[in-house]
Amino acid sequence: MTISIGNDHAGTDYKFAILKHLELKGITIKNYGTDLSDSVDYPDFVHPVAQDIENKKVDLGILICGSANGVAMTANKYQKVRAGLCWTKEIVSLIRQHNNANILCIPARYTSIPQAIQMVDVFLETKFEGGRHLNRVNKIPAQC
Repeated sequence: MTISIGNDHAGTDYKFAILKHLELKGITIKNYGTDLSDSVDYPDFVHPVAQDIENKKVDLGILICGSANGVAMTANKYQKVRAGLCWTKEIVSLIRQHNNANILCIPARYTSIPQAIQMVDVFLETKFEGGRHLNRVNKIPAQC
């Protein structure tokens, strides 16, 4: 499995903890996030992750910023991206089961690092249910 990860300054500590956790699981990671706590513009770190999903270069993505709203909004501009903002593992489970989410967006200012790691595990372990949800998911991309 290969995962792209991106973060702004609010998510740096979270990213490092998640990277360590994923590496212990033997997961390949493409790191597009900042390694610093200096203020940066989150879209600069979202676009490479979303492009990896769009171009099928990775299996899943993880984005982290203060509220996770900005990263989710940016990522969801891509036709093949289904980015879900989550603050509990129960919500993570639902975005995978019902929405076939391919990017997990974590709000660093509203979750703890242990919580974020639990959410990542649920994201990786939960499968899309398909069935009645497939038709709904197929209606998500804008028909421009």
